[in-house]
Amino acid sequence: MVLSFFFEQAPAASGTTLVASSQQASLLSAFFSSDDDAPRVLTPSDSVAYDKVAQRLGIETTYTENESLLETVVSWLGTPYRYGSNSKSGTDCSGFVTRVFKEVYGLTLQRSSRSMFTSVKHIDKDDMQTGDLVFFRRGPGQPIYHVGIYLKDSKFAHAATNGGVMVSSLNQAYYSRNFYAAGRVER
Repeated sequence: MVLSFFFEQAPAASGTTLVASSQQASLLSAFFSSDDDAPRVLTPSDSVAYDKVAQRLGIETTYTENESLLETVVSWLGTPYRYGSNSKSGTDCSGFVTRVFKEVYGLTLQRSSRSMFTSVKHIDKDDMQTGDLVFFRRGPGQPIYHVGIYLKDSKFAHAATNGGVMVSSLNQAYYSRNFYAAGRVER
């Protein structure tokens, strides 16, 4: 099976933001689909495809990442931003996070980024793991205004007002400047 993904660069202050259309993202579902809940053992050809997908997402793989999380995030890539919504026809940041956590972990999270922040275990940035949440605010004393799901290698998935659901880097100037905290949802 040959997987081919085409990503567009969304405008960003610096760094690269990856966006895929829903149709392109759905191709990954075939790679990650499983008939049962047992972990999949990767064959050599699977690992090559897995590596290519990880490379497109801007992450280095260790083959220990939650496949369901990656599959779900990829299936949402390219979903347009729509304030107050949480569907694949349009979503905001907290809507995206709540839907992914419901689909992947069966957990119902608070609906707003501020509420999510108060209900997670706060962790050091250096201790972030795949599936943790990242929170942003515009300065000291300002409220939290944005949330995303940490992938790895400083990359996180989120729904941005200027591009919808995408993968961005915490090292981009805008996100580096506005990063506030990381949190882990008790699963």
